[in-house]
Amino acid sequence: MTPFAQTAAQTDHYDVIVIGAGPSGSVAASLLHQQGKRVLVLEKQHFPRFSIGESLLPCCMQVIAEANMLDAVNQAGYQFKNGAAFNANGRSTYFDFTDKFTPGPGTTFQVERGDFDKLLADTAASQGVEIRYGQRVDAVDLSQQPRLTVSDEQGESYELSADYLLDASGFGRVLPRLLDLERPSNLPSRTAIFTHIQDNIDSVDMGDYHFDRNKILISVHPDNRDIWYWLIPFSNGRCSLGVVGEPHLLGEDADLEATLMRLVREEPRLKQLLSRAEIIRKPAKLAGYSANVSTLASNKFALLGNAGEFLDPVFSSGVTIAMQSASIAAKCVVKQLNGESVDWQTEYAQPLMRGVDTFRTYVQAWYDGRFQDVIFYQNPNPKIKQMICSILAGYAWDESNPFVAESERRLNMVVELCR
Repeated sequence: MTPFAQTAAQTDHYDVIVIGAGPSGSVAASLLHQQGKRVLVLEKQHFPRFSIGESLLPCCMQVIAEANMLDAVNQAGYQFKNGAAFNANGRSTYFDFTDKFTPGPGTTFQVERGDFDKLLADTAASQGVEIRYGQRVDAVDLSQQPRLTVSDEQGESYELSADYLLDASGFGRVLPRLLDLERPSNLPSRTAIFTHIQDNIDSVDMGDYHFDRNKILISVHPDNRDIWYWLIPFSNGRCSLGVVGEPHLLGEDADLEATLMRLVREEPRLKQLLSRAEIIRKPAKLAGYSANVSTLASNKFALLGNAGEFLDPVFSSGVTIAMQSASIAAKCVVKQLNGESVDWQTEYAQPLMRGVDTFRTYVQAWYDGRFQDVIFYQNPNPKIKQMICSILAGYAWDESNPFVAESERRLNMVVELCR
């Protein structure tokens, strides 16, 4: 029997099936449910589960509010975040996200994703969204109405159909894999090694240097600008710690912990900051994380967040892109389900990619050194710094910002002034 040989009577039908209950899946499901659509979320794992990408950007708070999840997030006790600090060769600078060009929230949170993702999913469920955990999507058929073959935790296979599919499976990239949509990224293959630590930073004498727990700290390797580190404080005295670089630059030690801590010791300020830190989670590695696809959406499916495009963790854009994609896609889905015509290229893919490509400009410039020269410039023009700050705060879709509308040209102009 083929995967699709069951009878119609054995098939459950929904307006929309969302694959994945991470931030983009929960938010999209919530937005669709609010519009009266019958939504099912299929999640392979059980929550809470570990996930990387703990530093939110203020822009995503708008989408969280749109999904009526703001109260739940504000009351969860997460670490307040109001900016980003940078450190290289003893030089320090920071961006205050409340001092930016684009209107909108200027603060957000740094969150342990296992707890944060569960909070969003539980909030969606409390709003009435149906979520099934421990369900694996094995096959998809788009020849007519979208149909999925799903396996439950007992290995039993069943079918579902929907008027529309949203893939919010993150790095699992379920539909790109099943529909052969995956394409190589134009970004070099890089590796991230990461862990969680009990940081004990408060007990370290840092002299004149002030470590601000309200900001993510991005540090650059003293001898190789292609290698950088993140340090994301949480509200419980812990931090997410990671290092990123091309694999041959990171080197290999006896194990990932040895590699990570060797690289930490090579950056003097980070070495001092973390001199009393204790690793509390076995380090892990994510290699070749940048991804692209041939098609982001059609009149039968759309890819959200990391399932469609992932750039790089350097500016913490992952969750923001995921939530923006959920918001844009939900509006298009509602329009289509209500009988209106939707051009998924011009109404979903192009608007989404506007912000993704803005982030791409600054990610590429970070690694070739241009954006690092701008970040660490000692006498920035306040107005220009506000415009760049808006992008770092996630407002990469605001085309009234010249550094969004003409990102490459404007950035190169500033680079010339800084050099």
